[in-house]
Amino acid sequence: MKYSVEVLSASPQAWIDAVMNDFNSFLQDHADCERKASAMAMSLIAKYPDRDFIIPDLIDTALEELEHFQQVYEVMQSKGVPLPSKMEPDLYIHKLMEEAKGGSVDSRFLIRLLLGSVIECRGCERFKLVADNLEDPDLKRFYKELWASEAKHGNIYVKLALNYFDEDLVYSKLDELMHKEAAILANLKIRPALH
Repeated sequence: MKYSVEVLSASPQAWIDAVMNDFNSFLQDHADCERKASAMAMSLIAKYPDRDFIIPDLIDTALEELEHFQQVYEVMQSKGVPLPSKMEPDLYIHKLMEEAKGGSVDSRFLIRLLLGSVIECRGCERFKLVADNLEDPDLKRFYKELWASEAKHGNIYVKLALNYFDEDLVYSKLDELMHKEAAILANLKIRPALH
């Protein structure tokens, strides 16, 4: 069974150009995204403690995302790039999370799980682009590893959803969210950030 879908729109060349032209800012944003991804996994456990099946996988995911934060921070330290005192709001995440407002508890639970997959799928696509465009062999290897990890995380969220919801519902909702994600991304300002 397929647990994830591919993103519906490729990131534009202008995005990877912005990242390569200001890689330090990208690193700062990337670190922040890893921290938030860890918190998102733990927040699902906090919001839905009665959904026992999600807990082991989401603990593992949260720990892995936190480890990625540590790894990005180490790269930043080696380059003399500080953690910023304040990060710009992530409009991409904000607009996606609006999809999880309202509706029943079950509906919100499903959408939150699937948004985890959508966000990880986009991260996977973008980390591959970063890896393909980096010249530093250590950084290239690091982003290739992250690319594989993001793909796995995207699959985990769909697998968790399929444990609680009908397959047709999961995949129709996932397709709907992927279309909304593509539209959101198309209307965002290009910047040296993951989203």
